[in-house]
Amino acid sequence: MTRAAATGPNGGAVVMRLLVDTGASYTIVPVEAVERIGCDTHHPLDTIRIVAANGIMISPVVKLARFRSLGVELANLPVVAHTLPSGTYVDGLLGMDVLSRLGAVLDVARAVVRVRR
Repeated sequence: MTRAAATGPNGGAVVMRLLVDTGASYTIVPVEAVERIGCDTHHPLDTIRIVAANGIMISPVVKLARFRSLGVELANLPVVAHTLPSGTYVDGLLGMDVLSRLGAVLDVARAVVRVRR
């Protein structure tokens, strides 16, 4: 798990706990969080089909003005707006879209993620 901060188009910010998930293609942020910081989930950039254990879901893709995690800040980052089921201990997922962009290297034995930037 890692912490992440997201800033939306209205300048609002939210801090979240994200699971570093190499099995997730996309970074997923809760719908409530992105709406609170001004992202429009009713008129998204795009929609995406997510295949999960409980079936296929269609979720909006929104753009965060700024996203900070693992000591790196990214601008204009598209993320999937989707709320994970209740009972999970994290707010969302840090997926391979961001991990690849950062050149992340995972040291599983030490529970450390190193980034190239």
